[in-house]
Amino acid sequence: MNNGHSSPRILSAQDVEIKFNLRGRTLTAVRKASLDLYEGETLAIVGESGSGKSVFTKSFIGMLDKNGYISGGKIFFRDEEISAYKHESDWLKIRGKKIAMVFQDPMTSLNPVRTIGEQIAEIITWHFGTEHGQAKKETIEILKRVGINDAEARYKQYPNEFSGGMRQRVVIATAIACRPEILICDEPTTALDVTVQAQILKLIKELQKELNMTVVYITHDLGVVANVADWVSVMYAGQIVEYGTVRDIFKNPTHPYTKALLQSLPQLGVKGQDLYSIKGTPPNLFKEITGDAFAPRNPKAMQIDYEEEPPVFPVSETHWAKTWLLHPMAEEYRKQLEEEEHQQKATVKAEEPFDYTNAEKFLEVKDLSINFKLGSSVFKAVDKANFDIYKGETLSLVGESGSGKTTIGRAIMRIYNSNVEGSIVYDGEEITGSIPKDKQKQLHMEMQMIFQDPMASLNERAKVDYIISEGLCNFHLFENDEARIRKVAEIMGEVGLAKDFASRFPHEFSGGQRQRIGIARSLVMNPKFIVADEPISALDVSIRAQVINLLNKMKKERKLTYLFIAHDLSVVRFISDRIAVIHKGNIVELAPCEELFNRPLHPYTKALLSAVPYPDPDKEKNKVLLVYDRKMHNYEEDKPRWEEILPGHFILANEQELEVYRKEVGI
Repeated sequence: MNNGHSSPRILSAQDVEIKFNLRGRTLTAVRKASLDLYEGETLAIVGESGSGKSVFTKSFIGMLDKNGYISGGKIFFRDEEISAYKHESDWLKIRGKKIAMVFQDPMTSLNPVRTIGEQIAEIITWHFGTEHGQAKKETIEILKRVGINDAEARYKQYPNEFSGGMRQRVVIATAIACRPEILICDEPTTALDVTVQAQILKLIKELQKELNMTVVYITHDLGVVANVADWVSVMYAGQIVEYGTVRDIFKNPTHPYTKALLQSLPQLGVKGQDLYSIKGTPPNLFKEITGDAFAPRNPKAMQIDYEEEPPVFPVSETHWAKTWLLHPMAEEYRKQLEEEEHQQKATVKAEEPFDYTNAEKFLEVKDLSINFKLGSSVFKAVDKANFDIYKGETLSLVGESGSGKTTIGRAIMRIYNSNVEGSIVYDGEEITGSIPKDKQKQLHMEMQMIFQDPMASLNERAKVDYIISEGLCNFHLFENDEARIRKVAEIMGEVGLAKDFASRFPHEFSGGQRQRIGIARSLVMNPKFIVADEPISALDVSIRAQVINLLNKMKKERKLTYLFIAHDLSVVRFISDRIAVIHKGNIVELAPCEELFNRPLHPYTKALLSAVPYPDPDKEKNKVLLVYDRKMHNYEEDKPRWEEILPGHFILANEQELEVYRKEVGI
């Protein structure tokens, strides 16, 4: 059948199987996966962590760990079987020069003790034998090409002197230095802000066109996939379970796993209703898998799904999937499931917006400024921030890295105190400056924080039982050990953790489970107010849905109030009542959630929203990316004020700007 590709095939992986020897056991990470790449096209490989995406593509450049090996199948590049290579010298002819890779963490990809210029020039010299002076010239040109200003000066700088987005540009420059035919991007934008992410994706598109590269994206962000991909491979438990054009996958997902991934996205959820979340965990790849690997997590699985592995069934000329639902004998059952999905969507209703009529102010932040001493100078991290949080609501604070979001959260938690100016009033009482010890103790119990990195914020040497009950022990909030154990078991049950997990260590859990431990640790103190600092940014799509549902459930059941700190606006829209947008220490706009998304006023808010990836290829391919120029506003000289321009909709602006905004809203 016509596969829909117009350009020649450049790489072909056929029934590839990859195994790892781990402590005397064999793990099959990739199970007979097949994939073709074509000149100038973009393929995205999507799936949860551990599905085999990175391992599969690392086999294309001979970068498997020493205990890993290709145990079956073949990989061809330009009709040469590269999977048969035995020596590193063979791979060096391909790696970097023909196939290059951009890794997820730019800091670990760069040598911290060598200038970035020397690192790129070395690659050019190694592959082409170019003399140093010429390699330096070429490096400076490449740095300019990837959007690094003042490239001559930047050539001499070290990785720590660059921002996250700039470091990622350097890693891309390193990868394209030899003009590779295939560029593999392994989660290239995961750690970046949405605006920086949009710039990096645009840059890769431009370089792809200029160099006629084939690009492979490895990602779990389906919004990014909708923006960049021509073709999509969905990977689960070491197999590609569905393949098609980007429109095939988003408009007509067929495999139950693909459908579940898309249903888990906050953008496609209904506010006030639980997001769909994939129950259970991926299969144990140390064991042989019988049937469809996704069957144990698929509530609508058929008997045959447990007994026999499905073959590949065509959906159209450009689309196929490995699912028994496409077998002619399952046609009636498939139609029944489709009808059920349609009815379910029709009956789901969004919740009513938060009622502020008689709402009680719980936290008031007035003219909050936070300064840090940097040698002889002073850095203003937050400049006269103003907002209120009402009892029972979720206020989200959004902005790029370094904007001051976390700093505000920590000031409210009194982690920062001596360098704080202005006023923070909690439940009617001022909590800035020095306060009595009994008040301090009360605040420690009533105000809790959930941190971004669930691994770094947990004591890796302590068992879960101790981690969760540490606060109880510190404040003597139990009568005896039996009462403590009972309290820990109760809270673990509330956040969806089994009781027998109490005797385990953090490293024995998945990212989502570790975040549940962090949430349990916060809730065990029975708090009234929680600062959630990027609590889901490090998690997979499906696990993210579970944690969002849990936070919403806890809010309703315990009548909690949240300050939710994030840069992912798709999540913010689903979870928030109101949103405050912060830029370079200034809160520039604050409004009810839907009001902000439907009628943003400040240019920075508009730029931020234009950069948010949406899981719809039609919307993504046609969207216009807005860029905010900080020079438009000088908040030191322009004397802006915090103005309520519409009921509940505040903006930071000077008189001239306010006139423009008033006309925009029809005042």
